[in-house]
Amino acid sequence: MTTPTSTERKFRRVAILFAGGPAPAANAVISTCAASFVRNGIGVLGIKYGYSRLVDYSPEQPLQPGRDYIDIDHNVLRRTRNSQGILIGTARANPGKDVSSPLHLDEPDRVAPLRRVYEGLCALGVDALISIGGDDTLKTANKFKLFQDRLPAEAHRIAVVHLPKTIDNDYSGIDFTFGYFTAVETLGGEVRNLLYDAEANRSYFLAETMGRSAGWLAYGAAIAGEASLVLSVEDVIGELREEETSVDTKTGKPKIKPIMNMERVVARIVDMMLAREQEGKEYGVIILAEGLAEFLPAEYLKDVKRDEHGHIAISQVNLGQRFTQLVMNAYKSRTGRTRKVTGLQLGYESRCAKPHAFDVMLGSQLGVGAFRALVEHGHDGVMVSVSGQLDLNYVPFSKLIDPKTLVTVVRYIEPNSDFHKLARFLETYSVREIGHV
Repeated sequence: MTTPTSTERKFRRVAILFAGGPAPAANAVISTCAASFVRNGIGVLGIKYGYSRLVDYSPEQPLQPGRDYIDIDHNVLRRTRNSQGILIGTARANPGKDVSSPLHLDEPDRVAPLRRVYEGLCALGVDALISIGGDDTLKTANKFKLFQDRLPAEAHRIAVVHLPKTIDNDYSGIDFTFGYFTAVETLGGEVRNLLYDAEANRSYFLAETMGRSAGWLAYGAAIAGEASLVLSVEDVIGELREEETSVDTKTGKPKIKPIMNMERVVARIVDMMLAREQEGKEYGVIILAEGLAEFLPAEYLKDVKRDEHGHIAISQVNLGQRFTQLVMNAYKSRTGRTRKVTGLQLGYESRCAKPHAFDVMLGSQLGVGAFRALVEHGHDGVMVSVSGQLDLNYVPFSKLIDPKTLVTVVRYIEPNSDFHKLARFLETYSVREIGHV
């Protein structure tokens, strides 16, 4: 690290910012982080609604207390560690959306939103920023630091520390993210309820869960909820995968995109249904991770919009319902019988669920870790991580982000890993037994 040590740099005021989707134990992170600084005589501001107010800052319209930020003190923090929701709110505003290369950092128009964030925080007298969020927020934190690295030597520097958040658990650099186990238990409970309903009606539910980039949440919910089958992006391999050629709208050149082989994916689901019938079970719950939507053929994604981070609007795709009719038709074609399949989406109800003790403990350690990173170790540009028995680690942004594209590295479930094998072992379906796919 090139950052000054804690004895060389003093912090008068820090800002805490939460961005992206909610996660259980968010307030455990915010509360313990803020308390660590307040107890050491350092002021804490809670920036409200992510970057949405900072990105529009101007000296003519200064940030307002109460509306744009709050002073966090002991009274604000009373009994908040186990509370639900997010004390300071959240948003998906992305001040680094126009920066996708280090070269872009030298273009004034592209970094203008980052400059406004910087100037807004400077106007509030902030010496350090603690960002809490997913991989997109980590990218923003890194870009904000790189922007400051290019400022004149005499310019004020705002140290940046990031705390990893996502119920998807797809973060490189940390074993488990806070809120993951609470979300898994919440979704697992939903799946168990659906199983009773499915058994009573001799039917199937095709449930779409969150998990845009990787299948951790879908797999966890399937294992905890005793689902009949789970499929995620990691499973789009072998015979379940094919390629589609299209024209890049920006370059006009052909591009090849991996997609699902819809016929074989549907056949795999029907294989599982038939295998369960051999065990006397005419019901079940199938889990599909929402990230599979990115692997749909182009015809399924017409007119689907993308957000500021380039992600498709998953809610507009409704993966479960799209597969429902395909599965029912394939089942009838194979058996001559009908079987009701109902598609639905699960996920939002898990994001602000009452946090479990482990997530509160993990979130608390991450919150305290932000204080230790800045004040005790003098770090700048690091993500706080936890391993083993809640041991703290500090991972430089440079080890988590591609230096050329400024994109984070997603952590997928490794094929044939013990976790992957666990879900497969507990499923009814078996390739060797059925032999169809």
